[in-house]
Amino acid sequence: MTETLYGFFNALSEPKMFFALFTIIVFVMIWKREIVCTNKFGIAMFIVSSVFFVWALGHPGFYKNVSKADNVPIVFMLFLVGYFTWLSFRRAVINDRRMERGELPEEAVENPKKVLTWPDLVYSEFICSVLFMAVMMIWALALDAPLEEPANPGKTPNPSKAPWYFLGLQEMLVYYDPWLAGVVLPGMIIVGLMAIPYVDTNPKGNGYYTFNERPFAITTFLFGFIVLWVSMIILMTFLRGPNQAFFGPFEEWNLHKVEPTVNIQFSQIFWESWLGMKRPEFWLTREMPGILLCLGYVFVLPFLLGQTLFRKMLGQMGMPRYLTMISMFLIMLALPIKMILRWAFNLQFIVNIQELFLNV
Repeated sequence: MTETLYGFFNALSEPKMFFALFTIIVFVMIWKREIVCTNKFGIAMFIVSSVFFVWALGHPGFYKNVSKADNVPIVFMLFLVGYFTWLSFRRAVINDRRMERGELPEEAVENPKKVLTWPDLVYSEFICSVLFMAVMMIWALALDAPLEEPANPGKTPNPSKAPWYFLGLQEMLVYYDPWLAGVVLPGMIIVGLMAIPYVDTNPKGNGYYTFNERPFAITTFLFGFIVLWVSMIILMTFLRGPNQAFFGPFEEWNLHKVEPTVNIQFSQIFWESWLGMKRPEFWLTREMPGILLCLGYVFVLPFLLGQTLFRKMLGQMGMPRYLTMISMFLIMLALPIKMILRWAFNLQFIVNIQELFLNV
């Protein structure tokens, strides 16, 4: 029975399945937030996740992976991200219900339980700092610092991974060229997420939790942060092993496991598979289908969406704010599209111009 469960969870951790389930869970959580925000649901999810985690620790491979000094903070981070996401939804749902009844949000109501900064707040901060210091001391004594031997160019660690806060970027390098994955896309995604509150404004007010007044902004932020960042940290930390191969959480990391991958370019699919022709030698002719596809995605699709799916949003925002929002949104959405194409069809690049060192 235990081995069957191990195999089941390993199958769910296959990249396409893992990413699809992660995305579905986030959107179901948003859709059913009225249920998700209840205390019973929050306590039930904490108990289920804790029981699963304790049960999983019985597997030596899982225990070895999550108990690494580098990975322990990530385990805590996952629980904290889950808790604060649930808490924000709870506060938002409570405020939305209040405003439907014509009441003010909780943050706008004078709180009779307010206390003075001195001595109440200072005492609380002092106690928290003492407890935090104690936890950090116990942590430092219980876990060895994740220091390795001096760097040796003749012996590269396998797997070789960046610090946890760069693991999402390292995973992006699998799907894009370094200049895109390491500089352009992360910068634009971060700027886009920061720009959401200013592009998709809430004319009714600010400074309080709500979902009904900012559905697009909150959904986009959750997708960008949880699905496209937290999930890639999990993927790179716990599911990518030696030789950058994928392993299930209950699968032993075998140094000899190699996943054969045939890199396919979009020009091959277009000229050879679709048209049955030999690819042209001249790079501009060869890559023209991919170039046109990318240009259409960036410059044509925003206007098509503005006349269909986002027509109401275009009317509310106006063309300048809409184009800023939709451009950032499509660039962010390009990452999961490229990931799925890579996993499903081994597609490496849409545009592959080696003569100019330009790959997209």
